[in-house]
Amino acid sequence: MNPEPMNPEPMNPEPMNPLPPYMQWAKTRPAARFDLANSNVLACSIEDLEGAPDRLTLSGRNDEGYVPLIEAIARRYGVAPANVATAQGTSGANFQVFATLLGPDDEVLLERPGYDPLAGAARLLRARVTRFDRPRESGYPLDPDRVRAATTARTRLIVVTNAHNPTGSRAGLAELEEIGRLAESAGAHVLADEVYLDAGGGTITPAAHLGDVFISTSSLTKSYGLAALRCGWTLSSVALAERIRRTRDVIDGTGPIVTEQLATLAFTQLDRLHERAMSLLSVNSTLARQFLNTRTDLDWFDPGISTVLFPRVRGVEDIGRFAERLLAERETAVVPGGFFDAPAHFRLGLGGTTESLRGGLERLGAALDERGW
Repeated sequence: MNPEPMNPEPMNPEPMNPLPPYMQWAKTRPAARFDLANSNVLACSIEDLEGAPDRLTLSGRNDEGYVPLIEAIARRYGVAPANVATAQGTSGANFQVFATLLGPDDEVLLERPGYDPLAGAARLLRARVTRFDRPRESGYPLDPDRVRAATTARTRLIVVTNAHNPTGSRAGLAELEEIGRLAESAGAHVLADEVYLDAGGGTITPAAHLGDVFISTSSLTKSYGLAALRCGWTLSSVALAERIRRTRDVIDGTGPIVTEQLATLAFTQLDRLHERAMSLLSVNSTLARQFLNTRTDLDWFDPGISTVLFPRVRGVEDIGRFAERLLAERETAVVPGGFFDAPAHFRLGLGGTTESLRGGLERLGAALDERGW
């Protein structure tokens, strides 16, 4: 297969489409016995968070964020507390950045395939969305040349996910640094959504360490099994962090003190919770890899240990109907790739129980073998 051609001219911005359909689908789809659509690590129980019952109080001071939580985030990621602003999950953190930096008709560069609520947030603020491709044939790299080709005088924000949602591909520091230089010369910022970054091995270096042009966002959601806490944050320059806090004043003011206190407790146990996640993902990634390596009808990229994979069904343009039948007839859920601008693909979540993954893969294989769709 020939590589996808690069765009010699910036792509035309997308029209102001309705808000993204993915979240509505995720919230309203039928429950699945074998749910391979979730991208979180298996949720912790109250017993997994040691000492949690003793931290359940209904009052506390968190006007600019709960100070012990801000200090815990800063220590974990090697920044000063003044560089941290808290939010309701990574989605909340991303929206606070968008609302701080974007006005009507400003341009946002988003990757393709990509997570459609990011585009929805930009459109809600009446910004213009332009895409750059992360090509499948070369492993979904973050290519500065493609970003450069899409950049215009209107560009104010370049948004990347690292690890990449939906493929799990990881960007290198050299690529990020080059994109940072591009953004700086265009008078723009780079937002790195790093909510999946902790779900893997090696040293974690937030993009915010690379300079004031970068903003990192993340949360305890995907990598630690603590989605219910909705603990998110941004890491940025001191000046931008202050602007983001003022933006939050008109969104939700402050976070819930109960969850911020529990999140602070979680940071004291994060290494243990990370080991829990890695133990699960190591087993599940091996199981999924064994399955995918037997399937000649699937084309896929192996990112190593990851909470998600993004296989493509060969010879099929859109697997949406297949995903519907898989759920209705075999009680197994995957995310149709159309939600990521890649309709021949599906996103496969690896963060659930091994038993559920094994059963879901068996049913997925049987459905692919049937080919009656």
